Amino acid sequence: MALEMKVPSPGESITEVEIAQWLVEDGDYVEKDQAIAEVDSDKATLELPAEASGIITLKAEEGDAVAVGDVVCLIDTDAPRPDGATQPETYKNPGDEKGEGNSGPDLDKADAENADTGEKAEALTESPSKSSTQEQGAKKTYATGTASPAARKILDEKGIEADNVKGSGRDGRITKDDAVKATPSMGTPGQGARGTERTKLSMLRRKVAERLVSAKNETAMLTTFNEVDMSAIFELRKQYKEKFKDKHGVSLGFMSFFTLAVVRALDLYPDVNSMIDGDYKITYDYKDISIAVSGPKGLMVPVIRNAENLTFRGVENEVKRLALRARDGQITVDEMTGGTFTISNGGVFGSMLSTPIINPPQSGILGMHNIVERPVVKDGAIVAAPVMFVALSYDHRIIDGRESVGFLVAVKEALENPSELLMNNDAKKALEL
Repeated sequence: MALEMKVPSPGESITEVEIAQWLVEDGDYVEKDQAIAEVDSDKATLELPAEASGIITLKAEEGDAVAVGDVVCLIDTDAPRPDGATQPETYKNPGDEKGEGNSGPDLDKADAENADTGEKAEALTESPSKSSTQEQGAKKTYATGTASPAARKILDEKGIEADNVKGSGRDGRITKDDAVKATPSMGTPGQGARGTERTKLSMLRRKVAERLVSAKNETAMLTTFNEVDMSAIFELRKQYKEKFKDKHGVSLGFMSFFTLAVVRALDLYPDVNSMIDGDYKITYDYKDISIAVSGPKGLMVPVIRNAENLTFRGVENEVKRLALRARDGQITVDEMTGGTFTISNGGVFGSMLSTPIINPPQSGILGMHNIVERPVVKDGAIVAAPVMFVALSYDHRIIDGRESVGFLVAVKEALENPSELLMNNDAKKALEL
């Protein structure tokens, strides 16, 4: 006869337990009341005793979560005891001076007669030596300091070693509840250097920090994103890059395309080229484009004056001039003030996407990022194309969603169709070749 062993209820509020460890193997002969498994609940780790003697067949794996009442194993009670098999070691009753006691965690007769069904189930899952354990302290066994599967998973996620957690389960086993409550230690200093260095921030860095905090605190800054297929610009640069450099002595980079695309978009959406002054809005009829560059003393933002009057050659020459002055520490305050809109190129450092911070008192900043081959759909087919993510951070106090999104779409359109929208369908003339 095969006896189905079901998970007893450890308590009223517990509906599920986890098989922490099987103490026997599939096909073993077990004795009645022998501990065959340890199970974890959200409150404690308990032993599961065999309900009869016989050959056991396991129906759950270690780490499995099983509901109360589910079958976890079968015991063939008709199977004979194998030759050489011995009775399991008996437990001592704590109060029996002669060491005699029952062979497992059964209730004594008086308690069993007075206990209800729920009390029996709970009693069967707890060790008979619980009272002695409380009086004498938890005994140390193989389970001491061992984490259950659920507890081990939690400790691994927290980066906590089991050796640093004191278990409250049977014989010091680390339960799931112990793992949840565990907190990482501060660690022990190693043999390496642990020195510190205190360096005063430069005046430029302190001013940049002040302005960045001011921008975050004093503007209603939002960011909108889009993506640009750079294929057309790649093709133009491939075709004219060397000729442009040979004639003008400067490279045909991406900044001239972006600057002129921004100039066009500012014409279409003038609110982005505005600023707030108290209760008034000031709108500029010129486009002074600030470009963020990295200098030896940190981030600098020199200004390309009247960018609306510049050609591709003019923008590239000005970008090169300002970048060299910033690199050599020759940039002046006048060259970094008065911009009406900013372009920041985080792509040169490998940034995929970011939310640039507005450069006060301006109301908008365009963030460029790295260019990566990505799958795009063209004429119904998926092809690889060089794609850049772009971001526009803007002051929502003065620029509405329609203007901000429209502005960024206008930039995207110009960059994806530069021949028509930036070069009037005459690339050689626009590049002065």
